[in-house]
Amino acid sequence: MDVKAKIEEIVKKIKADPGLAKNFQSNPEKTIESLLGVDIPDGVLDQVVSGVKAALVGDKASGIVDKITGIFK
Repeated sequence: MDVKAKIEEIVKKIKADPGLAKNFQSNPEKTIESLLGVDIPDGVLDQVVSGVKAALVGDKASGIVDKITGIFK
């Protein structure tokens, strides 16, 4: 799984869909798992949520994403 690409994909979808953005705000973990269609282990999911949140607020998520990518190798 290319985590960086998945985060970018999730961010695009959330930015394009206000309803999805609202769902993400209320339950980010469930929203991400439903978008990816897989059950992600909690520790990893927390990091993916952090990466998506950072990207949504305009922070550079590359450092976070690089750390997350190592988990899936």
